[in-house]
Amino acid sequence: MATTNAQAQETDLSTLVITADELLNHWQGHRRVTRRVIEAFPEDKLFTYSIGGMRPFSELVMEMIHMAGPGVKGVATGEWNVFGEEEEFKITPKTKGELLALWDKVTTEIDTVWPQIPLHRFHEVEAAFGQYEDSLYSSVLYFIDNEIHHRGQGYVYLRSLGITPPAFYDRS
Repeated sequence: MATTNAQAQETDLSTLVITADELLNHWQGHRRVTRRVIEAFPEDKLFTYSIGGMRPFSELVMEMIHMAGPGVKGVATGEWNVFGEEEEFKITPKTKGELLALWDKVTTEIDTVWPQIPLHRFHEVEAAFGQYEDSLYSSVLYFIDNEIHHRGQGYVYLRSLGITPPAFYDRS
């Protein structure tokens, strides 16, 4: 039996749930929310405030930065540094402004590098940062999950400080 063009197209679409551009937009939406959480912190609490032994939010943000910028480069190129060892991110911001500037730098880097990722790379299996072997699309999903997890800690901190955090669903 011959396959019609419509059947072939349906078969191709049956394997596609989300495009690379849609995944990028989803991730950048989460990054916009996280940026607003950083902005909501009082300067004096961003680097020091902690509950129950959790790290200050600035340290959680730096983990997200170390994962996102170098992570997208690794997905694009297959070249992975040890987590946290990317030279350009071996700095410790001292102010909210410095932290936000670094966040914005990574956001721009993601937008620049992402279109360079060949689509087949998302299904390749590699050890991200030399540690986490999985398909690269799973690694990207982990980068997003990790950010959401730590942003949730930031929400707890803000609420405990009497500050209403930004709406998690407003990703604009």
